[in-house]
Amino acid sequence: MNRIDRLSAILIQLQSKSCITAAEIADRFNISLRTVYRDIRALEEGGVPIASEAGKGYSLCSGYNLPPIMFTQDEASAFILAEKLMSKMSDIKIQEAFSTALFKLKSVLRSNEKDYLESLDQKISVYNINNTNNHDTDLFLNDIQHALVNKKLLEIEYEANYNGKISSRVIEPMCLCNYWQTWHLISYCRLRNSYRDFRLDRICSLKVLDEHYGDENLINIEDYFNTLSPQNDLKKITLQIDKSIYTQVSLAKYFYGLLNEQFDGNNYTMDFAYGNLIYFAKWIISFGTEVKVISPPELQEEIILLVKELYSYHE
Repeated sequence: MNRIDRLSAILIQLQSKSCITAAEIADRFNISLRTVYRDIRALEEGGVPIASEAGKGYSLCSGYNLPPIMFTQDEASAFILAEKLMSKMSDIKIQEAFSTALFKLKSVLRSNEKDYLESLDQKISVYNINNTNNHDTDLFLNDIQHALVNKKLLEIEYEANYNGKISSRVIEPMCLCNYWQTWHLISYCRLRNSYRDFRLDRICSLKVLDEHYGDENLINIEDYFNTLSPQNDLKKITLQIDKSIYTQVSLAKYFYGLLNEQFDGNNYTMDFAYGNLIYFAKWIISFGTEVKVISPPELQEEIILLVKELYSYHE
């Protein structure tokens, strides 16, 4: 990216949030902090009013707005893919909101770009292998997002998996996540006085309360799985993945409960939470020596047993 394009992109990034740190800009464009400071100075010299606050970052001064943003063909195409995924991984309200946003996007495109997207739209399909969720219903995603940002309590009617009984709960929503192709709301349940994993397709009704909650029960997703794994039989799994097969692994990494991943230049280290080590072993054994099990040792033992069984069967 040349400097002119980078300056334009930084200007758009500044408009995307109320405050942007120099480190965020540097990470996005893979440049040094010194280069960021020079770019910010160049924008200021060009007449862009940028406010800076020590320890926080940069922001555009109040009242300054960019002209309407034009999208490239590749950027607009990405929205078509997102819409296809949205239809399988959200609920009806989110789908309607995204469709409205997409109409607004298409309205600023040139005629040939509109024709391009129309043709592309007819040639892309997404099939979800998990048919347990009914995406034509309301999974309360909008209300949950509002509650998460504003730290508001939720009152829900929840259907238990093991006996089908419905109970009323007041919960402190902590994290919204999608694993095994199902939306889950990790929350602190005031009825049970502990953390719970609520599947959105089992929430019968939901109400956002006016009462706010504090940070005393705040927990991140990885700490949650570490805390509850003895209760729900989820196992913490750590793998080392060779970069050559990253794309293949990524096709199913969320289905197998990906928690986080890191890249060191040659290998990816991935953490998972999964309940059945045999099924997990059958998945990763297909990647051969390009995957190394870091933990737990029980998974290594399952892989050895599977290999021995295969060897005996085909011997």
